[in-house]
Amino acid sequence: TSIGLTYSPADVVKEDGTIVLRSSNIQDGEIDYKDLVRVNKKIKDSLFTKKDDILICARNGSSRLIGKNALISDVDAGHSYGAFMMVYRSEDNRFIRQLLCTKRYFAQVGENLGARINQITTSDMNSFEFFFPQSKEERNKIALFLRIIDERISTQKKIIEKLESLIKGLCQTLFNFEEYSTYFLGDICSITTGKLDANAMVENGKYPFFTCAEEVFSIDEYAFDAEALLISGNGANLGYIHYYNGKFNAYQRTYVLDKFAIDINYVRLYLETFLKYRIEQEKNTGNTPYIVLGTLSKMKIKVPNTITQQKIIQSIATLKEKFSIEKQSLKKYEEQKRYLLSKMFI
Repeated sequence: TSIGLTYSPADVVKEDGTIVLRSSNIQDGEIDYKDLVRVNKKIKDSLFTKKDDILICARNGSSRLIGKNALISDVDAGHSYGAFMMVYRSEDNRFIRQLLCTKRYFAQVGENLGARINQITTSDMNSFEFFFPQSKEERNKIALFLRIIDERISTQKKIIEKLESLIKGLCQTLFNFEEYSTYFLGDICSITTGKLDANAMVENGKYPFFTCAEEVFSIDEYAFDAEALLISGNGANLGYIHYYNGKFNAYQRTYVLDKFAIDINYVRLYLETFLKYRIEQEKNTGNTPYIVLGTLSKMKIKVPNTITQQKIIQSIATLKEKFSIEKQSLKKYEEQKRYLLSKMFI
């Protein structure tokens, strides 16, 4: 087990340097190259990754990131790694990598976190205890079997990413033809807000209560009875959109859009595509970012004829259904992996 490279800002270069893998380069158990740092300095041979090394986050400002890890593939070999990272190297790494996905591993990480600094040391790592099959052949079989599941999960994530990109690109195209009529959002629907405090919800209430959270709460009194879009007006979920048809209530910073002059499903798809760009232009910042009524009411929306609206709705709905099915499949694969880990490494 070894700790990685120490470097200074003066060593960092934009191109032609050595890639230094950091915590952000481990995403979902795989090496990710979206956020790269390169350095120009002499590096010892021992600080370059090799195939089947396990790269581990050893130190981070966020304790939940400590211990996350990835197996180095052929493509990932030959890079260096930062001083907040460690590499574990052994002849059994394909098997050990699966041990480092278990609850037992992360429990030991938690037990060894520093009191003042979120870190595990090389001695901590080397002291972790696991159950090992005595047979090398059995360890190899287990590693191979679980790796096949890992590869299937990785493939499933790529399928979902491609679908998400396809839906996004299709929406950008279908909503943007010049011959469409242009309206202000406030001219094709009514926009109001709820009247209640966020803590007005009650447990097991009769009606849905929409706040600025993704979660829907409940309440015993309703203020609206409509087919509506509900948009979060502040906080971390700024711009999040709910659809609901029936009796409900809403928080005072949740915008309620109803009484639509065109198909509500078309408007919903349009807002899901373009509202975030509008918010970036208009949002007020501070301790809690928020939008004002004009952000929505003065937002321009392009509207085709009714027949075209329905074609767009059906096209996107078909892809979204496929997207939902693929996400469910991913969830099942991940559940299968967790189950097998819990049974194989008791």
